[in-house]
Amino acid sequence: MASCSEPSSAQASIEPTGATAYLAPEGLVRELCEELGGASSVHARLVLRDGPPILAAWAQNIWFDPVTIRFASIVQAARELRSLQRHWALYSFALHRRAMLIEAELPRVSCRPIQFPSKAPTAPLGSWTLLDAHTILAACRCSSPFRHGEPEFVEDRTGPPSRAYLKLWEAFTRLGRHPGPGARCLDLGAAPGGWTWALARLGADVIAVDKASMDPRVAALPRVTVRSESAFGLDPRGIGPVDWLLSDVVCYPDALYRLVMRWLDSELCHNFVCTLKFQGPTDHDAARRFASIAGSSLQHLHHNRHELTWTRLDPAFAKAPNAG
Repeated sequence: MASCSEPSSAQASIEPTGATAYLAPEGLVRELCEELGGASSVHARLVLRDGPPILAAWAQNIWFDPVTIRFASIVQAARELRSLQRHWALYSFALHRRAMLIEAELPRVSCRPIQFPSKAPTAPLGSWTLLDAHTILAACRCSSPFRHGEPEFVEDRTGPPSRAYLKLWEAFTRLGRHPGPGARCLDLGAAPGGWTWALARLGADVIAVDKASMDPRVAALPRVTVRSESAFGLDPRGIGPVDWLLSDVVCYPDALYRLVMRWLDSELCHNFVCTLKFQGPTDHDAARRFASIAGSSLQHLHHNRHELTWTRLDPAFAKAPNAG
């Protein structure tokens, strides 16, 4: 087994790959490969595709312009990584012990849970992995500021009725915006109330819509109004202007798309955060329809399951602090 004291007799070589690396969420490699239209190689969750990067909603993190580093020793491997950039996140799928020895020679990267609301990290964070005992794949620049695209939060284990609020916290953190005090929010598919709880905690006025029962503690919160009806039967004109429309409703993506378009056409909503839930096979065509909506983005959040999160901020409205 190599050690930190093994000699470094050969000169390391760094070569561009001409590819882009995409890190899939746990259990969703097939969805990512289908979206990419194939792969040149797959290393556990890490999918390589030849050519420049493309939009990939099922990629939790994208490694831009990765290079291979051929090295002779642990010390040399760490030195070459440090020469490219200071902070690195290891994605280890094999040769774990050897990878950990290299990681121990690199500057430590803090991974403390985030206290929401907080800004996303801004320091560059590269990603690397071992392809074999003497070859590193590394990218100095990645799409996510979080290690493997996986933000962790200081959780509230007593207030919310479910852990669904973590999806909303993650979406707001990635957007760099969240409702502020007095913002008018429409929470569709609200029961049992995880998102409503998170919004009320930010000081927003929340209209919680669901035929199912809300958690009584959430329903009793100040600034929360509960409407026991279907989200799909709402007339935007009957609700009036809202600052944020948020949906975690269980439905087919086509139904959600029609609902979103009705609100976009009404021009009564500034900002959207909606979950596309896939019941059965992934509907890539539906996902592409959402991704094509001007000014929006579509991505798999760390706290998503077999689902994607679609967001859209009103450009003018987003200039206001906290968009609330």
